[in-house]
Amino acid sequence: MSETITAKAPWKNNLGDLPFTLKYFEGTMFEKVEEIANKYPNNIAFDFMNRPTTYREMIKHIRNCAKSLSTLGVRENDRVTIALPNCPQAIYMFYAINLIGAVSNMVHPLSSEEELAFYINESESETVITLDQFYHKFEAIRAKTCAKNIIIARIRDALSQPLKLGYMLTEGRKIKKIPSDAPVIFWDDFLRFGKTRFFDIKVSRKSEDAATILYSGGTTGTTKGILLTNKNFNALSQQIIAANPIFRPGDKMLAAMPIFHGFGLGVCIHSMLANGGRCVLVPRFTPASYAKLITQYQINFMAGVPTLFEALLRLPKFDKANLSCLKGVFSGGDSLSIELKKKLDKFLYDHEAKIQVREGYGTTETVTACCLTPSHRYKEGSIGLPLPDVYIKIVEPGTDKELPYGEEGEILLAGPTVMKEYIKHPEETADTLRKHDDGLTWVYTGDLGIMDSEGFVYFKGRSKRMIVTSGYNVYPAQLENIIDSCDKVSMSCVIGVKDPYRMQKVKAFIVLKNGIEASDEVKEEILNYCSKRIAKYAMPREIEFRAELPKTLVGKVAYRKLEEEELAKEQSN
Repeated sequence: MSETITAKAPWKNNLGDLPFTLKYFEGTMFEKVEEIANKYPNNIAFDFMNRPTTYREMIKHIRNCAKSLSTLGVRENDRVTIALPNCPQAIYMFYAINLIGAVSNMVHPLSSEEELAFYINESESETVITLDQFYHKFEAIRAKTCAKNIIIARIRDALSQPLKLGYMLTEGRKIKKIPSDAPVIFWDDFLRFGKTRFFDIKVSRKSEDAATILYSGGTTGTTKGILLTNKNFNALSQQIIAANPIFRPGDKMLAAMPIFHGFGLGVCIHSMLANGGRCVLVPRFTPASYAKLITQYQINFMAGVPTLFEALLRLPKFDKANLSCLKGVFSGGDSLSIELKKKLDKFLYDHEAKIQVREGYGTTETVTACCLTPSHRYKEGSIGLPLPDVYIKIVEPGTDKELPYGEEGEILLAGPTVMKEYIKHPEETADTLRKHDDGLTWVYTGDLGIMDSEGFVYFKGRSKRMIVTSGYNVYPAQLENIIDSCDKVSMSCVIGVKDPYRMQKVKAFIVLKNGIEASDEVKEEILNYCSKRIAKYAMPREIEFRAELPKTLVGKVAYRKLEEEELAKEQSN
């Protein structure tokens, strides 16, 4: 790192054999993957629905895709929206965009129409790629966005012939037909564009240049695009491998975390492909299929949110599985309770695994993981030690006053994975990224935690209002704005309540307008209204009508009182 650093690092002497600092690759994400592909051309880069693709084949597809993007008019620093699950086209497009110096804008394909329009316009994407099954959603918002080109990929195009037939007889039949005159470019036609390009389409880019936009709520809980660089992703890929010296090229990672999520893109995909690993792509998670893939491919590494692991524990068919192939199991995206960790560790032990679950912590502002439980030492309740070149300190919330070890305060992060900015939000960028006298630029996470004298970090909660459901961040203020805009609603308050599967689910307390009677029909009407404006994972799972909502002394809705009521209700059951 270029800064003169005077920050404290009490973890330095507790890392065992793990490095404190690394020398980082200076180049783009594509160049890092291409370097590995030249070294291991015949190794399998990824598997999709039982169909393997080698590194040589992957690079060829990426280059063809890049030529087509260039022919379509995509230029350096242009933004291209990728709204895809974990599938080959998503991999090719992600690295092809990087190859020509453009910026990928990663979004959840199950987002609501209004959310998708926001993501496209916020990033100023003129080109979008999605699946055929989502076409009608994008067509409905096209006129409201700056999108000029919509590329349609199909899962069936990535399947082997026998599977393609089966897919068309089952899942394929459910997909609504796209009109023959639809103003879209189908994937095969898109790839033909590149055949007219014979010159080098590679654009010279630096490691500090912008590469990808991921979305998060920032410090205020309203959705913002987080602009990340080549260096951010490449540094993460080196940190992850350094923290797992047991990794070898060819090791298999089960990539079930989605590509539009920092955890999925940064850890499960790029960290593997940048180091010669093999990704087993999971386009749609179900516990049964996930379990089957673990044993079928003899998976070496798997990463997920606590919800995913909780689901695995419930599978009766998994009882006799031998998991001795596992070298690493990582939990992130949400707090892993001590009880669930004990259950998972016992599950792994009972199934011949020689490892335990390692919990990590990070934010999208730093791509994903910044902190990971080391393999040589575990402290109950801790989220581990900082990764190489990552610095963590605990301060009085919102200040630069560092607190003594053992005192709770705001978690601050610094290191090579720190974002470039929130796009179009300079004030919040300045509030979140602050340079201190120790020479480092720190991310103010809004999360609360403790660091002990040995540098182990303990996550204690969130100072900003946020719900984490199935590993996804949901911001109550945004949902309340949408619910309140329904013509039958006077006021609402959204909280997270405990859920055995999702960890938390979204519950909405609603005060109806005068003259509107509470009923199942009204509830259904509100949910239908929300479904067009709220992503499926963020939808309220429960609605409770109230005559009024509790207020604070200054007249704001006392959401904490509602949380306390729900907690008391849970404890009494």
